[in-house]
Amino acid sequence: MNRFNRALVLGVGLALGAAAWAQDKVVYHIDSAETQATKGLRNVRNHLDVAPDTQIVVVTHADGVDFLMEGAKDRKNPDIDYAALVSALKARGVRFEICEITLRNRNLKKEQFIMDAEFTPSGVARVGRLQAREGYAYIKP
Repeated sequence: MNRFNRALVLGVGLALGAAAWAQDKVVYHIDSAETQATKGLRNVRNHLDVAPDTQIVVVTHADGVDFLMEGAKDRKNPDIDYAALVSALKARGVRFEICEITLRNRNLKKEQFIMDAEFTPSGVARVGRLQAREGYAYIKP
């Protein structure tokens, strides 16, 4: 490969790497569905409305997993159907993750949750990993 081609390949590689690195990545941490779910989902939607290329992961544990259960609705506003909101955000690239430790501690089964949700061995460890190793900013609604 001649010098020009080598420089071109290196330049393209650096440009692609810089573009990937510059992409915003955010983890939303929800541990109380009652106080955080509606607000958090609204925050995620607004976030994507102004920064549509942001990679967003919503990590849930403890009581925060409740809004991802089949048939879950906001207690204060029963017209809010969480599955529909989650599905719309999933279609925009948002990932929703449920802590498996919470499932064990609360005797919950994966089948009780909406299909748009994924599972992670530990919600807290996942939040830490996303921040420390993968460069995600942290938001707690």
